[in-house]
Amino acid sequence: MRDMPKERATRSLKWILLRLRPILRLLKVFRGSPQAIAGGFSLGLFLALTPTVGLQIILAVFLATFFKVSRPAALISVMVTNPVTIPPIFTFNYWVGSFFFDGPSVGEVYRHFLKIAAEMAKLNFWEVGSQLKAFTDTGQDMLIPLLWGSMVVATISGILSYTLLARFLWFLKLHRDRKKTLKEQRQAAKDKSTEN
Repeated sequence: MRDMPKERATRSLKWILLRLRPILRLLKVFRGSPQAIAGGFSLGLFLALTPTVGLQIILAVFLATFFKVSRPAALISVMVTNPVTIPPIFTFNYWVGSFFFDGPSVGEVYRHFLKIAAEMAKLNFWEVGSQLKAFTDTGQDMLIPLLWGSMVVATISGILSYTLLARFLWFLKLHRDRKKTLKEQRQAAKDKSTEN
């Protein structure tokens, strides 16, 4: 007998959730409402996609505290940007920004970001000034499209991640509450049957 589309979709969702289990367990330990956790994650992702390398962690902690969202979620998501991911992320952001402003070719920009990433890989984590200098040395013809593209990509990513993660965390919370209520009802029924 052929699978019904709904059954296939249910199996696919279960498969996805099983693969995401480690991440889900991590999300469960964060304290706060689903909005606060999703807000922290989205804030960190927004910062990770902007060329604020060197200041991202400091900004994430400060802004998460200011906006009263989850600092751990912000810190985890801000780690998206690292020496390995800088070239593809910022080249893509530059490509988006190049639709608004002219600048060097995308290949040239990618090679430039590879050099920056190689420099950053050699630096100590706490050498914030050197990390910032690597980006500020980028020419204005490259920096303006990068900034515009980063703002567009970061804003869209932040909004999408907040929307999806907040809904998902609410689902987890409702599922956990429903499970707890059923357990309490079973225990109450069991206690009642032992009294009689």
